[in-house]
Amino acid sequence: MKYPLFLSDFDGTLVRRDGTISEKNIRAIAAYRAAGGVFAVCTGRALSSILPRLAELGLKEGLVVAYQGATVADIATGALLKNEGFSREGAVRAARLLEEDGRHVHIYTVDAFYSNREDEALRLYEKICGIRANVVKEMPLSELIIKKDLRVVKALAMVEKAERAPLTAYLSARLGEEYFVTASADFLVEVMPAGQNKASAVDFLSAYYHIPRERCAAIGDQLNDLPMLRRAGGKFAVANAEEALRREARVVASVEEDGVAEALGCAMQEEAQQEE
Repeated sequence: MKYPLFLSDFDGTLVRRDGTISEKNIRAIAAYRAAGGVFAVCTGRALSSILPRLAELGLKEGLVVAYQGATVADIATGALLKNEGFSREGAVRAARLLEEDGRHVHIYTVDAFYSNREDEALRLYEKICGIRANVVKEMPLSELIIKKDLRVVKALAMVEKAERAPLTAYLSARLGEEYFVTASADFLVEVMPAGQNKASAVDFLSAYYHIPRERCAAIGDQLNDLPMLRRAGGKFAVANAEEALRREARVVASVEEDGVAEALGCAMQEEAQQEE
């Protein structure tokens, strides 16, 4: 098999707009695994958000990557194999910048998340992710980090689509090389410690399964997937992906048209052609 390790983003890549996963994608994942391939989900979601969804994919064992690559867990047991995050000072700095201008901000520990607003945007986010926020109104989240000595894994701001690019550029300039600033959806700007991105997930899984990176494939749709595609040997983007991904990857069908299934088929077909 040309690509015995395949990493897939979740939202916008495997999950359709109505929140479901197609049977065609599920069957393709099963066929890939039956042929000896290792399939892993690599998401920016919280671990508590992604674990319940993996059974829909037929994934009851193996590894899952959450929080953009900062966390890797065993699916069967929930045990953490990788558990990275901010220093307290780094988390406070990121949170304070995100809180400017009264933005809607979230901070995440490995097993909980906190929001400084309780509104319709939060309720929609909770519905999509299947998890509930701890709403904090009595103090800024940056102060909460200090008061509770929280070990923060990720921070984000919920924004209007038009604000996403300017805020990403602003945060990147202010925070510098010690942070990774990205977007995981049209309305989310996320901040991670430097080095904790989906490229690190490729490195971790490559080492764990003893599969060279050039024999790893990846597929995604958003800017946070770009480091993963750049690190992997096989690069795929669904047709609904951001232009930056489509420029650097083989474009397959959209998420609504089973792009993951097509990418898995392409990877296996290419190997079959190479062997002929």
